[in-house]
Amino acid sequence: MQLTEQEQQKLDQVRLDESWKAGLAEFLLGSKMDHLREFLHKEKNDQKVIYPPSSLIFNALNTTPLNNVKVVILGQDPYHGPHQAHGLSFSVQKGVALPPSLRNIFHELHSDLGVRIPNHGDLTKWAEQGVLLLNSVLTVEAGQPTSHQKQGWEEFTDTVIDVLNEQREHIVFILWGAYAQRKGQRINPEKHLILKAAHPSPLAANRGGFFGCKAFSKTNNYLKQNGIEPIDWQLDA
Repeated sequence: MQLTEQEQQKLDQVRLDESWKAGLAEFLLGSKMDHLREFLHKEKNDQKVIYPPSSLIFNALNTTPLNNVKVVILGQDPYHGPHQAHGLSFSVQKGVALPPSLRNIFHELHSDLGVRIPNHGDLTKWAEQGVLLLNSVLTVEAGQPTSHQKQGWEEFTDTVIDVLNEQREHIVFILWGAYAQRKGQRINPEKHLILKAAHPSPLAANRGGFFGCKAFSKTNNYLKQNGIEPIDWQLDA
């Protein structure tokens, strides 16, 4: 898309990897993104604490550029407690206690591939290998889960999925829970692998359908079948 000088300047202000800027330019320059900016600006002016910090809102996209994406693990909202959210779905910063969903993910990973359970929940190593850890909503007010839903983030991340669906092939989309699966209805199953299972949260996982889903081995098998380097799921201690 051909940009005017004013549009290019507006795009330059977005702290986002250039590959994603190109793919998402139409959304980033549109009215829905303007509304999101205004909403976040108002929240901060009202002295509300927002997670993750501004510099990490696009951490998933900045750590995993568009052409590097091999896998997408779709979450819903950022964690809303102090020092937890850092822009990667299901991930928490080192030194923070493991949330229950992430603990269950690690137990399934250990059961599936024998990967030892790490002593931290920072999934940056996965993201650096091509695992896009994408939440549907990229910000939240401290202590207020789902508080930033229906402000435009859902449309933004739908656009991310559309770009991947249209411009790439042989991506594994891991959709845990009904919310992620509804959002994933826009993915073409003839171009990509879609893996569905129950959500790893204790309430859902303990009802069955998450443990034993073998998402990690299925992912690597599919990548290898398509000549793509598999993911090393083992996190460092």
